[in-house]
Amino acid sequence: MPTQRSSTIRLRTSLFHEAAEIVDREFAADLSLDDIARRVASSRRQLQRAYAEIGQTTFRDHLTRVRMQKAAEMLSTRTLTVREVAHRVGYRQPAQFAKAFRRYQGLAPSDFRAGGRAPQALRARTEGLRPVYRAA
Repeated sequence: MPTQRSSTIRLRTSLFHEAAEIVDREFAADLSLDDIARRVASSRRQLQRAYAEIGQTTFRDHLTRVRMQKAAEMLSTRTLTVREVAHRVGYRQPAQFAKAFRRYQGLAPSDFRAGGRAPQALRARTEGLRPVYRAA
């Protein structure tokens, strides 16, 4: 891999951090890579490179990871229904949320809630950037 100039690295680091802040703040909104790129005054491709090189992930994986972490926090409080949690983290269809949650956590949202995962255990499970895919 060719060596990059320090100015390129600084730019991509800045783009990644700005984009990550938007995702962390607005995870429940209908966010897209193009929308975030416009908001951080960058091209789609530059932001993709920033995610790949600085964040070691993709925009979609990052958004899903943030949503799944927030969902797990909400589910562990047991005050909201799975449907309410799905809507609060940006899923219109609770079934799609349940499928994504199962992919990331390895169990259904209702089972996660029943197990009463502690926040510390939750952080340990969601540290990875990539989801856990299992054969159907």
